[in-house]
Amino acid sequence: MDMRAELPITEGPVLASFEDGVVTITMNRPETLNAVTAPMMNHIEQLIMAASDLEGARAIVLRAAGKGFCSGADLSPEEGEKASTATIDAGNGVVTAMRQAPLPVVCVVQGACAGIGVSIALAADLVVASEKAFFLLAFANIGLMPDGGATALVSAAVGRPRAMRMALLGERVYAAQAEAWGLISHVVSPEALDEETDTLVRKLAEGPSRAYAATKHAVNEATLQELSQAFQRERYGQSALLHSADFEEGAAAFRERRPARFSGC
Repeated sequence: MDMRAELPITEGPVLASFEDGVVTITMNRPETLNAVTAPMMNHIEQLIMAASDLEGARAIVLRAAGKGFCSGADLSPEEGEKASTATIDAGNGVVTAMRQAPLPVVCVVQGACAGIGVSIALAADLVVASEKAFFLLAFANIGLMPDGGATALVSAAVGRPRAMRMALLGERVYAAQAEAWGLISHVVSPEALDEETDTLVRKLAEGPSRAYAATKHAVNEATLQELSQAFQRERYGQSALLHSADFEEGAAAFRERRPARFSGC
């Protein structure tokens, strides 16, 4: 992809811009709290990969329009068929691209961050969250298991007991607690979110890019050696769960805004 030919992208579910050395990628489905589809995530992956080769690019920012960062994979009827291995593979592609990008990646989370959105956020090098933001591994609530590398990303950040708590109980972890646990790097007031993010990104864009790239590689190799294996385990487990009665019930309950009645099947 020729990034220069692609930018700016001002319409559609994924927006992109390039200014003062910073590539900004924005998920743009605020009416769904930025529920993602496989084509959306494939586009984001391509943009991240292309940004690394863009002349003059020094940092990448991933953010979202509206009140929430990401509500997870789109489970609406018209998108239900895409809640499959195609969605899993697309999410893995985004996470891999963020991890491998030599440029520092900053994720901005202003509100709800659920499901695959958690993996996408945690794949960034720095996460700046509003005090109103929360992180939710909602998979168990619909009869699924975490994917997008979450079993490795969350465990590497907060340890096994807290990762199990998030994955099995499906509790919201608000920004202050997420920072205290080591899940994210920065928490700021909603009013200061944009200003604080701009200050941080400007520092990165003016910093030693080669040193940042070497640091990213070293830290990721030390802490995320299990990521590729996690992708494989999650894909195998999730593929079976996507055909289970519990997922069918969980997805229906989610759409109908009622408690799920799981049978264990």
